[in-house]
Amino acid sequence: MDSDLREIGLRIQGLRDACDVTEQEMADELKVSLETYRTWEQTGADVPISAIFHMAHKFGVDFNEILTGTAAKLDTYHVVRRGQGKEVDRYPGYSYDDLAWRYQNKIMQPLLVVLDPSDEPAKLVTHEGQEFNFVLEGSLTLTFGTQEIVLNQWDSIYFNPQYPHGQRCHGDAPCKFITIIAE
Repeated sequence: MDSDLREIGLRIQGLRDACDVTEQEMADELKVSLETYRTWEQTGADVPISAIFHMAHKFGVDFNEILTGTAAKLDTYHVVRRGQGKEVDRYPGYSYDDLAWRYQNKIMQPLLVVLDPSDEPAKLVTHEGQEFNFVLEGSLTLTFGTQEIVLNQWDSIYFNPQYPHGQRCHGDAPCKFITIIAE
């Protein structure tokens, strides 16, 4: 069992206990069996992104605080590497509805982006809110001004999009990623 993933489970359990919520109440709220929810807390593995977003909102913490134990400093960005080389076919489990996240009474809908290596790099843009990108296939280069960050499969990044940023395919293979923007 990956110790980093185990730490995620322990953080979820600690937040749930601190908020005086039972395992059954969380399982019901997340619409999963009690057994599935307990596995998430015990291992930290294979917790859907939507469930982590939901728990972060319910417990009043930053998404990254559950994943890494530290709130994201969104003056720039925070990279989260999950998977640790583990081969997991996560993509079929993520439906449009599954990834929607209610944030401050707004529904954030996911956008599936497919990039080809021949595509022109995206122009650097800025916008309000917070942005989350999760790489499903291939590798993604995210440009922040003059800095480039390479994200591989199962890596994610959570950042303040008021800084000029753009994405492009990294390498010779197509890239597929999910982006969610809270405005």
